[in-house]
This record gives sequence, C-alpha cells and structure tokens, in this order.
Amino acid sequence: MGQVPRSALLLAIAGLIPLGWSVATLVSDPAYEVSYSVLGGRFVGPYLHLSWGAVILAFMSGVLWGFATKAPRDQAAVCYALSVIPALWAFFMAGGGPVSAGMNLIFGYLGLLALDWQFWRWGLAPGWWLHLRLPMTVGVVALLLFGVMA
Repeated sequence: MGQVPRSALLLAIAGLIPLGWSVATLVSDPAYEVSYSVLGGRFVGPYLHLSWGAVILAFMSGVLWGFATKAPRDQAAVCYALSVIPALWAFFMAGGGPVSAGMNLIFGYLGLLALDWQFWRWGLAPGWWLHLRLPMTVGVVALLLFGVMA
C-alpha cells in the first residue's frame, strides 16, 4: 500500500480544523463568542459544521473525478458518474435542519469511503489512498456525530 505523503497528510489533517472548531463553539460559550464576534455567524456551531462538511464532501467528488481520468475507456463513464455522487449528495441532502443534515453528511462520508475503496481497488487511486482516507473518515464522522448530538 505505501506511506501517505507528508503534504497530503498535513493538508488532510488541516481540513479537520474547521470541524473541530465548530465543535468547540458548540461546547464552549467563550469559543462561540470569540468566533462570532471576530468571524461572524457563519463560523460558529452548526453553520460552520454543516457548510464545511458539505464543501469537503463536494471537494472529494473532484478528487474522484481526477482518479476517473485514469480509468480505461470502457470504464471511464462509470467512474465519472460515481465521482459526482458525493457532490450531489452534499447538495441535495445537507439541508433540513442541523440534525438531519448532519446525519446525511455522515452517510455521505461513509458512502465516499466505499467509493474511495472502489477507486483504489480499480487501481485508479494511489496505493496509499486508503491509509489516508480511513482515518480521515473516522475523524470526520466522529466530529459530525458530535455536532449532531450536541
């Protein structure tokens, strides 16, 4: 499988920071107040939680699209179609209130992991891909779940 490149690992971990901060603003009044006064209402609690979760899920569609470019001609259409599912899921399912939207994002990330595995299995993703995606998915799902339950 191979080792995850350091830059990819650091950027992926940095992608967890907004979700972690949103959790902090859910459980800490001082964090909420500072974030709200300095950054505004979009950067606190469920607003940040759900918007960042949807943005990253859509971003991951782009990553899968990049993998699809390496697919053999007879497989390419399926790969491109699969690659847009996370973005469509985020667009259509990340509404309807913080609990249902959060749960739908969790399901979206679990579905994304299945797509990650399939693209890796087909040899379209780097050999180290699942070493990165599995722990990142666990982290994202845990943070989203905390936000749903808060």
